[in-house]
Amino acid sequence: MDVLTANDRPGEYPASYYAATSEPLAPFPSAQGDLTADVCVIGAGFMGLSTALHLAKRGYQVTVIEAQRIGFGASGRNGGQVSGGQRIHQDELEKLVGRDMARQLWDISQESVRVLRDLDAEYDCGAGWVDGVIEADHRARFVADTHAYVDKINAEYGYDKLRKLDRDELYDLCRSPAYHGGAIDMGGGHIHPLRFALGLARACVDLGVTFYEQSRVSYVEEGDPAIVHTDAAKIRAKFVVMGCNGYLGKMQSQVAARVMPINNFIIATEPLDDPDAVLKNNHCVADSKYVINYFRLSDDNRMLFGGGESYGYKFPADIASTVRQPMSQIFPQLADARIDYAWGGTLGITMNRLPHVERLSGNVLSLSGFSGHGVALATMSGKVAAAAIAGQAEQFDVMAQVPTPQFPGGASLRKPLLVLGMVWFGLMDKL
Repeated sequence: MDVLTANDRPGEYPASYYAATSEPLAPFPSAQGDLTADVCVIGAGFMGLSTALHLAKRGYQVTVIEAQRIGFGASGRNGGQVSGGQRIHQDELEKLVGRDMARQLWDISQESVRVLRDLDAEYDCGAGWVDGVIEADHRARFVADTHAYVDKINAEYGYDKLRKLDRDELYDLCRSPAYHGGAIDMGGGHIHPLRFALGLARACVDLGVTFYEQSRVSYVEEGDPAIVHTDAAKIRAKFVVMGCNGYLGKMQSQVAARVMPINNFIIATEPLDDPDAVLKNNHCVADSKYVINYFRLSDDNRMLFGGGESYGYKFPADIASTVRQPMSQIFPQLADARIDYAWGGTLGITMNRLPHVERLSGNVLSLSGFSGHGVALATMSGKVAAAAIAGQAEQFDVMAQVPTPQFPGGASLRKPLLVLGMVWFGLMDKL
């Protein structure tokens, strides 16, 4: 049993709201025999699709290898929230890497939002952008720090789209008694993630990218050319880009020691009669809990609510009940709402919640570990990887300099130690 097969049927998207409201591409064949490419991209999520698209625009012959279907993994299942910045705040980032590099990473993150929106518009992906990301503090003592951070970003980074929310302003936008204040970033927003992924894939096809689905990579043989091995094919390529995130498995032990898969869960309610009574203006929300709650409305006024995490291979038997509990705590008025869709997905996290970017050898790159912040950053990382292959590696090198330590015990002990840590933080959330 592994993450690719534990909860999903081969070649089928999960029974999610996103899959029910998207038009998938016709299936692509599996890889067979001896194949060649300028670049072989492993994984057809946001990172891999963006890499392929940006390389194809530069004239490279690109092959994308996907173990399941395009957008099958976290890229097609996530909360759809898009914001600038990294997964951790800039003041923490400054302490970790210094002010100069923190500023460069801020600029990359802000560009990531622009890149996503530009790609959506240029290729008519139908992602359905909606403005506004709210950070909601579930403890009154957190609000002062959040407001001080807004002041810092406004003053030191010249960013005026982030503003403070007091308790009354937040409640006007998000009708929950659970929050005490926070901030809103009008430079961010939310999208339909699977439509965006499929739109990128259609653009890739139009540009001549070759896709192979249901083709699981077993290992990459480094060399010139590098050779990507599946059960039925060998793909020789001048460059290889790995965009596997939480679905890496045992393919690359060096990355696996730094990027760990965890599971997260989302439900979609029935369409709400009065959506403004829950979320006015439909800004998306992520709260301050360590085991985070995140939510927004769909374009047909369903509550899309994400909450709960697990660390084994299997999803809970009753995902709907698992997520209904935190949703009912945040929105008591939705306690009896019918749940029409419930699904889980697997993402990749790092110890410090920053992406792991590495040149494994001269012609093999890996970009993953987006830690729940990957809708824009993974898309941007594809542009960064493509530029690095074309000889413009400045942004790649900046991202690669960010330290992403191994989980204690490496890949073998990371899960039990992380579970202990998450139990502790979950208890802190409750207390």
